[in-house]
Amino acid sequence: MTTGRNGLSEQGLRRLREVLTRHVASGRIPGLVALVSRGEETHVEAIGTMRHDGGAPMRRDTIFRMASTSKPVSIAAAMVLLDECRLRLDDTVDEWLPELADRRVLTRLDAELDDTVPARRPITVRDVLTSTFGLGMDMTALGTPILNAIFERGLTPNLPTEVPEQDEWMRRLGELPLMHQPGEQWQYQLSSDLVGVLVSRVTGQSFEDFLRERIFEPLGMSDTGFHVPADRLDRLPTLYAPDPATGEFLAWDEPENGRWSKPPAFQGGGGGLVSTADDYHAYFRMLLNGGTHNGRRVLSRAAVELMTTNRLTSEQNAARTALATSAVHISFGQGQQGGWGIGMAVRTYRGDYAPIGQFGWDGGSGTSAYADPANQLTGILLCQLGYTVPNPAHLMADFWTTVYQAIDD
Repeated sequence: MTTGRNGLSEQGLRRLREVLTRHVASGRIPGLVALVSRGEETHVEAIGTMRHDGGAPMRRDTIFRMASTSKPVSIAAAMVLLDECRLRLDDTVDEWLPELADRRVLTRLDAELDDTVPARRPITVRDVLTSTFGLGMDMTALGTPILNAIFERGLTPNLPTEVPEQDEWMRRLGELPLMHQPGEQWQYQLSSDLVGVLVSRVTGQSFEDFLRERIFEPLGMSDTGFHVPADRLDRLPTLYAPDPATGEFLAWDEPENGRWSKPPAFQGGGGGLVSTADDYHAYFRMLLNGGTHNGRRVLSRAAVELMTTNRLTSEQNAARTALATSAVHISFGQGQQGGWGIGMAVRTYRGDYAPIGQFGWDGGSGTSAYADPANQLTGILLCQLGYTVPNPAHLMADFWTTVYQAIDD
Protein backbone atom coordinates (compact mmCIF):
# COMPACT_ATOMS: atom_id res chain seq x y z
CA MET A 1 0.00 0.00 0.00
CA THR A 2 1.42 3.37 -1.00
CA THR A 3 -0.09 6.74 -0.17
CA GLY A 4 0.92 10.15 -1.44
CA ARG A 5 4.17 11.02 -3.22
CA ASN A 6 7.01 12.28 -1.16
CA GLY A 7 10.30 11.16 -2.56
CA LEU A 8 10.07 7.33 -2.61
CA SER A 9 10.27 6.03 -6.16
CA GLU A 10 7.92 3.37 -7.51
CA GLN A 11 10.91 1.60 -9.01
CA GLY A 12 12.74 1.66 -5.67
CA LEU A 13 9.74 0.32 -3.77
CA ARG A 14 9.31 -2.40 -6.38
CA ARG A 15 12.95 -3.42 -5.88
CA LEU A 16 12.42 -3.40 -2.11
CA ARG A 17 9.53 -5.81 -2.47
CA GLU A 18 11.52 -8.03 -4.83
CA VAL A 19 14.48 -8.23 -2.44
CA LEU A 20 12.31 -8.99 0.59
CA THR A 21 10.32 -11.58 -1.36
CA ARG A 22 13.55 -13.27 -2.44
CA HIS A 23 14.54 -13.77 1.22
CA VAL A 24 11.18 -15.36 2.06
CA ALA A 25 11.15 -17.45 -1.12
CA SER A 26 14.57 -18.86 -0.17
CA GLY A 27 12.88 -20.70 2.69
CA ARG A 28 15.22 -19.13 5.25
CA ILE A 29 12.85 -16.34 6.40
CA PRO A 30 9.32 -17.57 7.22
CA GLY A 31 7.69 -14.15 6.97
CA LEU A 32 8.19 -10.45 7.60
CA VAL A 33 6.54 -7.05 7.85
CA ALA A 34 8.43 -4.03 6.53
CA LEU A 35 7.46 -0.36 6.76
CA VAL A 36 9.15 2.60 5.09
CA SER A 37 7.92 6.16 5.49
CA ARG A 38 9.11 9.49 4.20
CA GLY A 39 7.22 12.68 4.80
CA GLU A 40 3.55 11.89 4.31
CA GLU A 41 4.14 8.65 2.41
CA THR A 42 4.06 5.24 4.12
CA HIS A 43 4.74 1.96 2.34
CA VAL A 44 4.14 -1.44 4.01
CA GLU A 45 4.98 -4.96 2.87
CA ALA A 46 3.71 -8.11 4.64
CA ILE A 47 5.27 -11.19 3.06
CA GLY A 48 5.30 -14.87 3.99
CA THR A 49 3.68 -16.74 6.87
CA MET A 50 3.58 -16.79 10.67
CA ARG A 51 5.27 -20.21 10.80
CA HIS A 52 8.12 -21.60 8.74
CA ASP A 53 5.88 -24.48 7.59
CA GLY A 54 3.01 -22.26 6.47
CA GLY A 55 0.02 -21.22 8.53
CA ALA A 56 -1.61 -17.80 8.57
CA PRO A 57 -0.08 -15.10 6.38
CA MET A 58 1.93 -12.24 7.86
CA ARG A 59 -0.23 -9.12 8.22
CA ARG A 60 0.43 -5.45 8.81
CA ASP A 61 -0.88 -5.82 12.39
CA THR A 62 1.21 -8.91 13.25
CA ILE A 63 2.67 -8.53 16.76
CA PHE A 64 6.41 -9.15 17.09
CA ARG A 65 8.77 -9.78 20.00
CA MET A 66 10.95 -6.70 19.65
CA ALA A 67 14.00 -8.03 21.58
CA SER A 68 16.69 -5.33 21.82
CA THR A 69 14.69 -3.03 19.55
CA SER A 70 12.79 -2.45 22.82
CA LYS A 71 15.66 -0.24 24.03
CA PRO A 72 15.01 2.93 21.96
CA VAL A 73 11.32 2.90 22.98
CA SER A 74 11.50 1.96 26.65
CA ILE A 75 14.09 4.69 27.32
CA ALA A 76 11.44 7.35 26.60
CA ALA A 77 9.99 6.84 30.09
CA ALA A 78 13.21 8.14 31.64
CA MET A 79 13.24 11.10 29.25
CA VAL A 80 9.76 12.09 30.51
CA LEU A 81 11.17 12.14 34.05
CA LEU A 82 14.09 14.31 32.95
CA ASP A 83 11.65 16.71 31.24
CA GLU A 84 9.62 16.95 34.46
CA CYS A 85 12.72 17.45 36.67
CA ARG A 86 11.89 14.29 38.61
CA LEU A 87 15.33 13.03 37.60
CA ARG A 88 18.54 14.99 36.98
CA LEU A 89 21.36 13.62 34.86
CA ASP A 90 24.12 14.14 37.40
CA ASP A 91 22.27 13.10 40.55
CA THR A 92 23.48 9.90 42.13
CA VAL A 93 21.07 6.95 41.92
CA ASP A 94 21.52 6.00 45.59
CA GLU A 95 18.15 7.46 46.66
CA TRP A 96 16.21 5.31 44.17
CA LEU A 97 18.57 2.37 43.78
CA PRO A 98 20.22 1.96 47.22
CA GLU A 99 21.37 -1.52 46.20
CA LEU A 100 23.96 0.25 43.99
CA ALA A 101 25.43 2.48 46.67
CA ASP A 102 29.06 2.03 47.80
CA ARG A 103 30.15 -0.02 44.80
CA ARG A 104 33.30 -2.04 44.48
CA VAL A 105 34.98 -2.58 41.10
CA LEU A 106 36.90 -5.58 39.78
CA THR A 107 40.66 -5.05 39.52
CA ARG A 108 40.44 -6.53 36.02
CA LEU A 109 37.69 -8.01 33.87
CA ASP A 110 38.61 -11.65 34.51
CA ALA A 111 39.24 -11.22 38.26
CA GLU A 112 37.48 -13.25 40.93
CA LEU A 113 34.42 -11.48 42.37
CA ASP A 114 36.22 -10.54 45.61
CA ASP A 115 39.27 -9.07 43.86
CA THR A 116 38.07 -5.47 43.91
CA VAL A 117 38.85 -1.83 44.67
CA PRO A 118 36.37 0.85 45.81
CA ALA A 119 34.49 2.77 43.12
CA ARG A 120 36.01 6.22 42.60
CA ARG A 121 32.56 7.84 42.72
CA PRO A 122 28.87 6.93 43.00
CA ILE A 123 26.76 5.89 39.99
CA THR A 124 24.74 8.75 38.47
CA VAL A 125 21.53 8.87 36.45
CA ARG A 126 23.65 9.85 33.43
CA ASP A 127 25.73 6.66 33.84
CA VAL A 128 22.58 4.51 33.82
CA LEU A 129 20.97 6.29 30.85
CA THR A 130 24.13 6.18 28.71
CA SER A 131 24.92 2.51 29.51
CA THR A 132 28.13 3.42 31.35
CA PHE A 133 27.23 2.56 34.96
CA GLY A 134 29.78 -0.25 35.13
CA LEU A 135 28.01 -3.54 34.39
CA GLY A 136 26.80 -5.09 31.17
CA MET A 137 26.86 -7.91 28.69
CA ASP A 138 30.46 -7.80 27.51
CA MET A 139 30.63 -10.51 24.85
CA THR A 140 34.44 -10.45 24.97
CA ALA A 141 34.27 -11.52 28.63
CA LEU A 142 32.18 -14.69 28.26
CA GLY A 143 33.35 -17.32 30.74
CA THR A 144 34.72 -14.84 33.28
CA PRO A 145 33.49 -15.05 36.90
CA ILE A 146 31.47 -11.82 36.59
CA LEU A 147 29.67 -12.84 33.37
CA ASN A 148 28.98 -16.29 34.81
CA ALA A 149 27.49 -14.64 37.91
CA ILE A 150 25.28 -12.35 35.82
CA PHE A 151 23.87 -15.37 33.95
CA GLU A 152 23.49 -17.56 37.05
CA ARG A 153 21.53 -14.87 38.87
CA GLY A 154 19.00 -14.47 36.06
CA LEU A 155 19.93 -10.82 35.59
CA THR A 156 19.52 -10.93 31.83
CA PRO A 157 16.92 -12.74 29.75
CA ASN A 158 18.38 -16.21 29.23
CA LEU A 159 16.97 -19.68 29.54
CA PRO A 160 16.63 -21.65 31.71
CA THR A 161 17.15 -19.11 34.55
CA GLU A 162 14.01 -16.99 34.97
CA VAL A 163 14.45 -13.26 35.49
CA PRO A 164 13.07 -12.42 38.98
CA GLU A 165 10.75 -9.52 39.90
CA GLN A 166 12.44 -6.14 40.09
CA ASP A 167 13.26 -5.85 43.81
CA GLU A 168 14.84 -9.31 43.83
CA TRP A 169 16.59 -8.45 40.54
CA MET A 170 18.07 -5.37 42.22
CA ARG A 171 19.11 -7.36 45.29
CA ARG A 172 21.00 -9.83 43.09
CA LEU A 173 22.53 -7.03 41.02
CA GLY A 174 23.68 -5.32 44.21
CA GLU A 175 25.62 -8.42 45.25
CA LEU A 176 27.98 -8.05 42.31
CA PRO A 177 31.00 -5.80 41.87
CA LEU A 178 31.17 -3.51 38.85
CA MET A 179 33.25 -4.52 35.83
CA HIS A 180 34.40 -0.94 35.24
CA GLN A 181 34.45 2.31 37.18
CA PRO A 182 31.20 4.32 36.85
CA GLY A 183 31.20 6.38 33.66
CA GLU A 184 34.28 4.67 32.26
CA GLN A 185 32.97 2.39 29.51
CA TRP A 186 29.83 1.71 27.49
CA GLN A 187 28.37 -1.73 28.17
CA TYR A 188 25.36 -3.47 26.74
CA GLN A 189 21.95 -4.53 28.07
CA LEU A 190 21.86 -4.34 31.89
CA SER A 191 21.52 -0.54 31.95
CA SER A 192 18.42 -0.75 29.73
CA ASP A 193 16.76 -3.08 32.23
CA LEU A 194 17.99 -0.97 35.16
CA VAL A 195 16.29 2.11 33.66
CA GLY A 196 12.92 0.37 34.07
CA VAL A 197 13.54 -0.20 37.78
CA LEU A 198 14.64 3.41 38.19
CA VAL A 199 11.49 4.71 36.45
CA SER A 200 9.27 2.43 38.52
CA ARG A 201 10.79 3.55 41.82
CA VAL A 202 10.74 7.26 40.98
CA THR A 203 7.09 7.15 39.84
CA GLY A 204 5.68 4.55 42.24
CA GLN A 205 4.11 2.82 39.21
CA SER A 206 5.06 -0.29 37.32
CA PHE A 207 7.39 0.45 34.41
CA GLU A 208 4.72 -0.70 31.95
CA ASP A 209 1.97 1.43 33.51
CA PHE A 210 4.11 4.55 33.26
CA LEU A 211 5.15 3.75 29.68
CA ARG A 212 1.54 3.13 28.72
CA GLU A 213 0.29 6.34 30.31
CA ARG A 214 3.01 8.67 29.04
CA ILE A 215 4.23 7.10 25.77
CA PHE A 216 2.05 4.31 24.38
CA GLU A 217 -1.42 5.84 24.80
CA PRO A 218 -0.48 9.35 23.56
CA LEU A 219 1.06 7.74 20.46
CA GLY A 220 -1.78 5.28 19.87
CA MET A 221 0.59 2.31 20.43
CA SER A 222 -2.26 0.00 21.43
CA ASP A 223 -0.42 -3.24 20.61
CA THR A 224 2.78 -2.44 22.54
CA GLY A 225 3.51 -3.90 25.97
CA PHE A 226 5.38 -6.62 27.84
CA HIS A 227 3.03 -9.46 26.93
CA VAL A 228 0.35 -10.33 24.38
CA PRO A 229 -3.23 -10.62 25.72
CA ALA A 230 -5.00 -13.92 25.03
CA ASP A 231 -7.38 -12.39 22.48
CA ARG A 232 -4.40 -11.22 20.36
CA LEU A 233 -2.17 -14.30 20.53
CA ASP A 234 -3.28 -15.34 17.04
CA ARG A 235 -1.33 -12.28 15.80
CA LEU A 236 1.95 -13.44 17.40
CA PRO A 237 4.15 -15.64 15.19
CA THR A 238 6.39 -18.44 16.40
CA LEU A 239 9.92 -17.27 17.25
CA TYR A 240 12.64 -19.49 15.79
CA ALA A 241 16.29 -20.01 16.67
CA PRO A 242 17.48 -22.20 13.80
CA ASP A 243 20.18 -24.81 14.33
CA PRO A 244 23.38 -23.08 13.11
CA ALA A 245 24.78 -26.36 11.77
CA THR A 246 21.75 -27.68 9.90
CA GLY A 247 19.48 -24.63 9.53
CA GLU A 248 16.59 -26.64 11.02
CA PHE A 249 13.87 -24.34 12.34
CA LEU A 250 13.82 -24.81 16.12
CA ALA A 251 10.94 -23.07 17.90
CA TRP A 252 12.37 -20.88 20.67
CA ASP A 253 9.01 -19.48 21.72
CA GLU A 254 5.48 -20.43 20.71
CA PRO A 255 2.52 -18.04 21.03
CA GLU A 256 0.38 -20.36 23.17
CA ASN A 257 1.79 -20.78 26.71
CA GLY A 258 4.98 -19.01 25.60
CA ARG A 259 7.08 -16.42 27.38
CA TRP A 260 4.96 -13.52 26.09
CA SER A 261 1.55 -15.14 26.72
CA LYS A 262 1.39 -13.82 30.30
CA PRO A 263 2.71 -10.76 32.14
CA PRO A 264 6.40 -11.24 33.05
CA ALA A 265 7.79 -11.07 36.58
CA PHE A 266 10.28 -8.48 35.33
CA GLN A 267 9.37 -5.77 32.81
CA GLY A 268 12.63 -5.61 30.90
CA GLY A 269 13.22 -2.43 28.91
CA GLY A 270 16.25 -4.06 27.35
CA GLY A 271 14.33 -6.62 25.35
CA GLY A 272 10.87 -7.39 26.68
CA LEU A 273 8.48 -5.42 24.49
CA VAL A 274 6.08 -6.75 21.88
CA SER A 275 4.81 -4.37 19.20
CA THR A 276 3.78 -3.83 15.58
CA ALA A 277 5.23 -1.96 12.63
CA ASP A 278 2.63 0.81 12.92
CA ASP A 279 3.15 1.27 16.66
CA TYR A 280 6.89 1.62 16.20
CA HIS A 281 6.34 3.92 13.25
CA ALA A 282 4.33 6.27 15.47
CA TYR A 283 7.16 6.36 18.02
CA PHE A 284 10.00 7.00 15.56
CA ARG A 285 7.95 9.59 13.69
CA MET A 286 7.42 11.37 17.02
CA LEU A 287 11.20 11.51 17.45
CA LEU A 288 11.63 12.84 13.90
CA ASN A 289 8.98 15.46 14.69
CA GLY A 290 11.01 16.74 17.63
CA GLY A 291 8.82 15.11 20.27
CA THR A 292 5.31 15.81 18.99
CA HIS A 293 2.65 13.47 17.57
CA ASN A 294 -0.54 14.73 15.92
CA GLY A 295 -0.01 18.10 17.53
CA ARG A 296 0.49 16.66 21.02
CA ARG A 297 3.86 16.99 22.75
CA VAL A 298 5.16 13.70 24.17
CA LEU A 299 8.81 14.68 24.79
CA SER A 300 10.59 18.01 24.63
CA ARG A 301 12.66 18.73 21.55
CA ALA A 302 15.71 19.00 23.82
CA ALA A 303 15.07 15.51 25.24
CA VAL A 304 14.82 14.05 21.73
CA GLU A 305 18.05 15.75 20.71
CA LEU A 306 19.76 14.40 23.83
CA MET A 307 18.61 10.85 23.05
CA THR A 308 19.52 10.92 19.38
CA THR A 309 22.99 12.53 19.57
CA ASN A 310 26.13 10.53 20.36
CA ARG A 311 26.82 10.76 24.09
CA LEU A 312 30.03 8.71 24.25
CA THR A 313 33.64 9.82 24.29
CA SER A 314 36.08 7.77 22.23
CA GLU A 315 37.37 6.26 25.50
CA GLN A 316 33.89 5.20 26.63
CA ASN A 317 33.20 3.78 23.19
CA ALA A 318 36.55 2.04 22.62
CA ALA A 319 35.44 -1.45 23.60
CA ARG A 320 32.24 -1.17 21.56
CA THR A 321 34.19 -0.03 18.51
CA ALA A 322 36.69 -2.86 18.93
CA LEU A 323 33.92 -5.43 19.29
CA ALA A 324 32.05 -4.15 16.23
CA THR A 325 35.11 -4.24 14.00
CA SER A 326 36.93 -7.32 15.31
CA ALA A 327 33.83 -9.51 15.59
CA VAL A 328 32.17 -8.45 12.34
CA HIS A 329 32.37 -12.05 11.07
CA ILE A 330 30.39 -13.17 14.15
CA SER A 331 27.91 -10.29 14.32
CA PHE A 332 27.26 -10.43 10.56
CA GLY A 333 28.04 -6.72 10.41
CA GLN A 334 25.62 -5.53 13.09
CA GLY A 335 26.48 -2.83 15.63
CA GLN A 336 28.80 -0.70 13.53
CA GLN A 337 26.98 2.63 13.75
CA GLY A 338 29.78 4.29 15.73
CA GLY A 339 27.98 6.23 18.44
CA TRP A 340 25.36 5.70 21.13
CA GLY A 341 22.90 8.27 22.40
CA ILE A 342 20.43 7.39 25.15
CA GLY A 343 18.85 3.98 24.55
CA MET A 344 19.88 3.77 20.92
CA ALA A 345 22.70 3.76 18.40
CA VAL A 346 23.54 6.95 16.51
CA ARG A 347 25.54 6.89 13.27
CA THR A 348 28.70 8.99 13.57
CA TYR A 349 30.38 7.99 10.31
CA ARG A 350 29.31 6.93 6.85
CA GLY A 351 29.97 3.19 6.93
CA ASP A 352 27.21 1.98 4.61
CA TYR A 353 24.20 3.44 2.77
CA ALA A 354 22.80 5.20 5.87
CA PRO A 355 23.92 8.78 6.60
CA ILE A 356 25.43 10.26 9.74
CA GLY A 357 22.72 11.06 12.28
CA GLN A 358 20.50 8.03 11.65
CA PHE A 359 19.33 6.59 15.00
CA GLY A 360 17.67 3.39 16.22
CA TRP A 361 18.62 -0.20 16.96
CA ASP A 362 18.24 -3.85 16.01
CA GLY A 363 16.97 -6.87 17.94
CA GLY A 364 18.18 -10.45 18.20
CA SER A 365 14.77 -11.76 17.13
CA GLY A 366 15.16 -10.25 13.65
CA THR A 367 13.85 -6.73 14.28
CA SER A 368 15.22 -3.39 13.09
CA ALA A 369 13.95 0.19 13.53
CA TYR A 370 15.70 3.43 12.59
CA ALA A 371 14.85 7.01 11.75
CA ASP A 372 16.95 9.33 9.61
CA PRO A 373 16.53 13.10 10.19
CA ALA A 374 18.51 14.10 7.08
CA ASN A 375 16.04 12.30 4.80
CA GLN A 376 12.98 12.47 7.12
CA LEU A 377 12.87 8.71 6.70
CA THR A 378 11.72 5.90 8.98
CA GLY A 379 12.30 2.21 8.33
CA ILE A 380 11.05 -0.77 10.32
CA LEU A 381 11.73 -4.41 9.49
CA LEU A 382 10.20 -7.17 11.60
CA CYS A 383 10.66 -10.94 11.38
CA GLN A 384 10.90 -13.65 14.06
CA LEU A 385 14.21 -15.38 13.54
CA GLY A 386 17.07 -15.43 16.02
CA TYR A 387 20.70 -14.67 15.23
CA THR A 388 21.78 -18.29 15.55
CA VAL A 389 22.08 -18.06 11.74
CA PRO A 390 23.10 -15.08 9.57
CA ASN A 391 19.81 -14.92 7.65
CA PRO A 392 18.04 -12.18 9.66
CA ALA A 393 21.17 -10.00 9.51
CA HIS A 394 21.41 -10.49 5.76
CA LEU A 395 17.71 -9.61 5.43
CA MET A 396 18.24 -6.40 7.44
CA ALA A 397 21.29 -5.36 5.45
CA ASP A 398 19.44 -5.85 2.17
CA PHE A 399 16.37 -4.02 3.52
CA TRP A 400 18.38 -0.90 4.41
CA THR A 401 20.46 -1.02 1.24
CA THR A 402 17.25 -1.11 -0.79
CA VAL A 403 15.40 1.49 1.30
CA TYR A 404 18.10 4.07 0.63
CA GLN A 405 17.96 3.39 -3.09
CA ALA A 406 14.20 4.11 -3.05
CA ILE A 407 14.78 7.75 -2.06
CA ASP A 408 14.02 9.83 -5.12
CA ASP A 409 14.19 13.62 -4.87
